[in-house]
Amino acid sequence: MATSAAGPVLIVGSGLIGRSWAMLFASGGFRVKLFDIEQQQITNALENIRKDMKLLEQSSSLKGSLSAEQQLFLITGCSNIQEAVEGAIHIQECVPEDLELKKKVFAQLDGIIGPLETMHLNAEGMLSYCDRYGESMKHVLKTFGPIPEFSGATVEKVHQAMCVKVPDDPEHLAARRQWRDQCLMRLAKLKSQMPSQ
Repeated sequence: MATSAAGPVLIVGSGLIGRSWAMLFASGGFRVKLFDIEQQQITNALENIRKDMKLLEQSSSLKGSLSAEQQLFLITGCSNIQEAVEGAIHIQECVPEDLELKKKVFAQLDGIIGPLETMHLNAEGMLSYCDRYGESMKHVLKTFGPIPEFSGATVEKVHQAMCVKVPDDPEHLAARRQWRDQCLMRLAKLKSQMPSQ
C-alpha cells in the first residue's frame, strides 16, 4: 500500500459522476472522502465503486499503478459536511443539475471553508465551452425552436454577463485578495485582544 497518499480530496455527491471522480482521484494515489447526505447512498456508492474497480482490474483497464484494493482503501464515505471538508485539499462538487440544490451545497461549503481556501468550478470558462461545444448545443436545441448562435457577439455577451457576476480578471482578483488579507489581519487583531480561555 502506498504510504504517502496525497489528499484528502472531497467529492460532494455520490452518484455516478461523484463515484467516477472518486475512482479517478484514487487511481492517482489521492485519499478521497465521498460525501452524501444519506449514509445509505454512501454505502451503495462504495459498493458500486468496489464492483467497478474489480471489473476494471480483471479486464486490465484499471487506471493508475495501485491495485483495486489499494485504491479502494483510499476512498472513504462521510455524511457530515463539516467532517468531510476538514483537511480537504480539493473539493469537487458532483450533485445533480438542480440549481437550488447547488446553491444550497455552495452555501454550506462557503460557511465552512476558511478565508484562504478558494472554490472554483470545474470549467475553463464560457468562451472555451461555447467554442468546443457550440455545434453540439445547437444540435440538441434544434427541436426547441429558434437556436441562438453560440459564437461571436452572442458568446461575448454571455461571457461579459458572467464576468460581471464572477469577475476573473487580475484587477478583481487582486482586489479580492487585498480584501481577504485585510479581513485576516482584522481577525488576527481581534483574536489577540480576546482573553484566552
